[in-house]
Amino acid sequence: MIEKVGVIGAGQMGSGITQVCAVAGLSVALSDINAEQLSSAVAGIAKNLERQVAKGKLDAAEKDAALARITTSTELSVFKDSDLVVEAATESEDVKRLILKALVPNLSPTAIIATNTSSISITRLAAATDRPHRFIGMHFMNPVPVMQLVEIIRGIATDDETFQLIKALTARLGKTAAIAEDFPAFIVNRILLPMINEAVYTLYEGVGGVEAIDTAMKLGANHPMGPLELADFIGLDTCLSIMQVLHEGLSDSKYRPCPLMVKYVEAGWLGRKVGRGFYDYSGPVPRPTR
Repeated sequence: MIEKVGVIGAGQMGSGITQVCAVAGLSVALSDINAEQLSSAVAGIAKNLERQVAKGKLDAAEKDAALARITTSTELSVFKDSDLVVEAATESEDVKRLILKALVPNLSPTAIIATNTSSISITRLAAATDRPHRFIGMHFMNPVPVMQLVEIIRGIATDDETFQLIKALTARLGKTAAIAEDFPAFIVNRILLPMINEAVYTLYEGVGGVEAIDTAMKLGANHPMGPLELADFIGLDTCLSIMQVLHEGLSDSKYRPCPLMVKYVEAGWLGRKVGRGFYDYSGPVPRPTR
């Protein structure tokens, strides 16, 4: 049974995973190489939990108990007693493999490793560890505390015990599991990212402007958020990375990243997190940049 969870990466995804695990009664060790990022993550979690208290979804004692279950460290040695460690670093295979190789010496022999990758081969990442049989994909959706779904992806060597333990944990966290095969981008992003990429092509080719494209999809297809607005929310660097995985992994030209997306990433216009993408977030109301 999983009772002690470790999370690597104190960004938006790692913070969200930490929060839902702590609220579910699990002890959580959160690690990041940046101490300031760790402090910011814990402050963000406390603010989110306070909002839940204000809405009556959590009481004050539950909030305090959840925060008390969270410890932080810049060292991977904090995971020595963890039953499960979830890697939630940036969506780069090279970065993830380096982290996983460094992680292994700091784990107990029975610990499970999960990766929150949204597109990269679970089998390849598992090969960077000493335990491919206890390695699995656990792809949470963003924002983690709000979104119901977790994609669970087995690598070729993942054993049934690991799979069943992760399925049970997903249910304990109040999430719904979708079981996906180990193909590039799995289910959600295999469908979602080509749509976003096509929306960028639609902008690139002058079929419509940013506002027209997003309005068309919100009102014409009943999407809660337009595809370009969603791209900014996800991060254009992440969108590009997933499209590159699809293009390289499936060898199909229909997954070719739009040159405009590439240009925005090269310019550092990555979306909400930097204040500019397809929208400019510097003012009180986001404004289309094209």
